[in-house]
Amino acid sequence: MRLITLGFPIWAIAFSFLAWWQPDWFVVFKPAILPLLALIMFLMGLTLRLEDFQRVLQRPRVIMLGVLLQFGLMPLLAWLIAHGLALETMLATGLILVGACSGGTASNVITYLAGGDVALSISLTALSTLLGVVLTPWLSWLYIDAEIVVPVWAMLKMILLLVILPVAAGIVVNQRLPRVIKPLQPICPVLAVVAIVMIIAIVVALNAERMARLSSPLLLAVMLHNLTGLSLGYLISRTLGYSSVTARTMAIEVGMQNSGLAVALALKNFAAMAALPGALFSIWHNISGSLFAAYWQWRQRSEKP
Repeated sequence: MRLITLGFPIWAIAFSFLAWWQPDWFVVFKPAILPLLALIMFLMGLTLRLEDFQRVLQRPRVIMLGVLLQFGLMPLLAWLIAHGLALETMLATGLILVGACSGGTASNVITYLAGGDVALSISLTALSTLLGVVLTPWLSWLYIDAEIVVPVWAMLKMILLLVILPVAAGIVVNQRLPRVIKPLQPICPVLAVVAIVMIIAIVVALNAERMARLSSPLLLAVMLHNLTGLSLGYLISRTLGYSSVTARTMAIEVGMQNSGLAVALALKNFAAMAALPGALFSIWHNISGSLFAAYWQWRQRSEKP
């Protein structure tokens, strides 16, 4: 069990290379992505109680900080990096779209594996998705000087089906059958790792053709965007006096974006090239997130007496 969870980044990277080498092995599992995400959310729900969310609602300042970092920091970083590296117009556009999007559901999984505040992560993802209906188009206009059409109902449906309902179901089962669920809770992280590694492999396979067109500046831009978001999310939270658990949650929530939405918006409103940053980000942020989670798992185990 421990080998699987501690080896999370190794499995993620290994299966990424395998999927890039043999994409046909994984492309056929594309329909499994959403059910796997829903399963992970249900597993997280099994470790939560309603009291966890009530506690989050009593902390409006940390929620406000998360929203400010999400929509204030990430699009600005994307704009600065794109101009600093002199990316082509469409690549810069795609990177800014990534920064202007809300947090992705993968952030909840990584928070769970990193020992962060899962209830806070889920709350921030849901809130940023709702605010993104207005803020994503506005930020795109501000930084790209272009009007985009955001699929409002698709976003709301996604957050309902992939986050709210599965987590709520897990919480209900946990509260109604605590004696049955408690012995199973240690297995939940293992199942979550297996599911997220499979999702990463499928995403890589689906983007294998696009990856062949990647340039070094774009790869550097995506890595800088994600890693700077992770780092500043953590450092700013710690500087403001929040605990390590809250800070790592904030780091993950800020650094991991809804890159799938960015790809969809790029293809719908711009050109295929503008979708490349989002496609690469969807792969990279899962790998960097897995490394981040593994580090905190190691820290937590090494600090135990």
